[in-house]
Amino acid sequence: MIEIRIHGRGGQGAVIASKIMAVALFSEGKWVQSFPKFGVERRGAPVEAFLRLANDKILIRSEVEEPDHIVVLDPTLVESTDVTAGLKENGMIVINSAEPPDSFTMFERFRVGCVNASKIASEHRLGAKSAPIVNTAICGAFAKATELVSLDSICSAILEEAPIKPDENAQAARDAFEAIKFKT
Repeated sequence: MIEIRIHGRGGQGAVIASKIMAVALFSEGKWVQSFPKFGVERRGAPVEAFLRLANDKILIRSEVEEPDHIVVLDPTLVESTDVTAGLKENGMIVINSAEPPDSFTMFERFRVGCVNASKIASEHRLGAKSAPIVNTAICGAFAKATELVSLDSICSAILEEAPIKPDENAQAARDAFEAIKFKT
């Protein structure tokens, strides 16, 4: 079983990102489980979403405490939250950031991929200019970073699940897939 934890802020689409990834993985024959953890449930508050995938039934029903991979939708969470808590050795961290992956020196034990999902979302007019919705872009970056799911499956899931602008969201995923950079 592979476990993923997504860190974001309310309104960025962490929960929908988890659902899109689950739909994409399910379409490729995986067993999946996707669910959120809400706190104060307001825009801007920290949010976590969880995703599990396996080749067999998933019987565990707890939060993901020892993830194989981490996705961070808001780079400010890196400074205020221990996003790597429980992350397994050699785990992948996908961060929405304009900074290069090598600038995240605190994560030297892990693989790091950075993509400016905010810029990509803004270019496709996803959300407001001051608060872009980065979830679909980050799904494309995640597909490239982990190779757990194909970009085609991610885009198909976006077209099925995106509540608005499905074509623009799918293109944002494609753009992020091409734009993600990895720590050297």
